[in-house]
Amino acid sequence: MATATRDAIAQKVIETLASFGPAIEDVKPEATLEELDIDSLDLAELAQVVEEEYGAQISGDDAAALATVGDVIDLVLARVA
Repeated sequence: MATATRDAIAQKVIETLASFGPAIEDVKPEATLEELDIDSLDLAELAQVVEEEYGAQISGDDAAALATVGDVIDLVLARVA
């Protein structure tokens, strides 16, 4: 399992979200998932990455409540803490 520091989690989340299409420089904590064109299928894939990397689970209900990249980072941090 990867080290679960805030910086490591933020980097992994940003890299993973950028792999779905948006430019990595656009994937900032304040960016909304909507403006990055991140949909529920992307979030499901992100949830798999997070579980594989950190052993943390993100449910569909959790994912539905996410609005920004920062929300995603905070949720992953809370799940691994």
